[in-house]
Amino acid sequence: MTRAIISLILLLHWSQGAMGGDDVVQEPKILWEPKGSSAYMNCTHYKEISYFQMYWYRQRPGETMRLIVFTIAGSDPDFGDVDKDKFEAHKSVADRGSLVVKDLEPEDSAIYFCSVSQHSVSKAGECCTKTHCT
Repeated sequence: MTRAIISLILLLHWSQGAMGGDDVVQEPKILWEPKGSSAYMNCTHYKEISYFQMYWYRQRPGETMRLIVFTIAGSDPDFGDVDKDKFEAHKSVADRGSLVVKDLEPEDSAIYFCSVSQHSVSKAGECCTKTHCT
């Protein structure tokens, strides 16, 4: 039996806003998981409490970024047309959330992005970080 290893690597922190620097942080920075296991990613922001919306995206090699889930503290996650059996998202407070990718397969290799925004059309997706999964 061949054992595949799936790795998740945080490549880049990118953010904008009044605080500057890493006001949205995604962890762990590096994570390797075996095929069939689950990968856990956490996102924390140090922005105003009004940044209560959180988005998780995935970008596979050669593809465009795709929204996995939208979350608001205290509400059920909105997965849209994404397979809800593949992912779990948790968000109980405004400044933190998590994403779980279950039953890892090689096709789960991608860059996973976390972003937060205020409840405002003009500010949507203002901050973002990403985790690379190879």
